[in-house]
Amino acid sequence: MALLVAAGAQAAPLRPQARPEALAAGHDSEAEALASLVTDTTRGTTPVVPPAPLMPDAQALAPPDEPTTGPETNLPLPRYVSLKGDNANVRRGPSLSHRIDWVFTRAGMPLMITAEYGNWRRVVDREGLGGWVHYSLLSGARTVIVDQDMEPLYSRPDAAAPVNALLESGVIARIDRCERDWCRISSGGYRGWAPKSALWGVGAEEVLD
Repeated sequence: MALLVAAGAQAAPLRPQARPEALAAGHDSEAEALASLVTDTTRGTTPVVPPAPLMPDAQALAPPDEPTTGPETNLPLPRYVSLKGDNANVRRGPSLSHRIDWVFTRAGMPLMITAEYGNWRRVVDREGLGGWVHYSLLSGARTVIVDQDMEPLYSRPDAAAPVNALLESGVIARIDRCERDWCRISSGGYRGWAPKSALWGVGAEEVLD
């Protein structure tokens, strides 16, 4: 039986980092990168700065009380996604003009989308921290965070099955499939089954093939 090294010991922390001072001073590489995405037809013309989008109301910012669908994608809300890269600015509102409050630095970490507005998604992490990120910074690849320390990774979805590895709290694993109460996950070269109750990043009733 193998022990999987804790995520925090080998990668960036799960908790988002506070806004760097460089961003507070106005050096925003994300804004510059997105601003560079213009078409050839707009090059050489007088730039037009669009007005900042209206903020959604407070109810739209909070996770919906009941499952619903997103106004931009028609996908379920809330729903889980993962962080595509290792540097994602988390803003106070859905536009580049809004303040950056956090920076997510852990590629692959699962996030819950709770609201949509244009090309922006309001996300929340396992600790309830988050804000608005551009949709291009998110991935549909499904991952989970191990919530229980020394969680057994079973060879089949049965607590009496042989144990392939022990997962430390904070390990990020990719979802292979999920049944009603169990998910088969993989991380660090190990694969096996873990109960949903020990994972964050998958719905209690979610079934994934």
